[in-house]
Amino acid sequence: MSPTNAPAKPTGADTKPPSRAERKARLLAELEQQRVDILVDSDQLLRAASPLDSHWQRFKIPAYVVGGFVALRLARHPRGVLASGRKVLAGYMLLRKLKLLAKATT
Repeated sequence: MSPTNAPAKPTGADTKPPSRAERKARLLAELEQQRVDILVDSDQLLRAASPLDSHWQRFKIPAYVVGGFVALRLARHPRGVLASGRKVLAGYMLLRKLKLLAKATT
């Protein structure tokens, strides 16, 4: 959110503190500005996330189908799927370490 501009405080020894109505009006104006900032930021977020949302919609059905096959396989042969999952996870971690090592050596 963007910072709001607070009104300048008067300086001097003879200034009175703001009345309750003035403080309330200032707080309401600040709240209204915060609401506007939230609306603007949420609109920017929606525009920035729209490409991701559209790509997710394209992969949603295939992801459900693959998930269904994995669930069916897991229900029929739980040990085989778990062993495969461990191998995939170990391969991913090895790949990550190799990338980190390659980055450190260059």
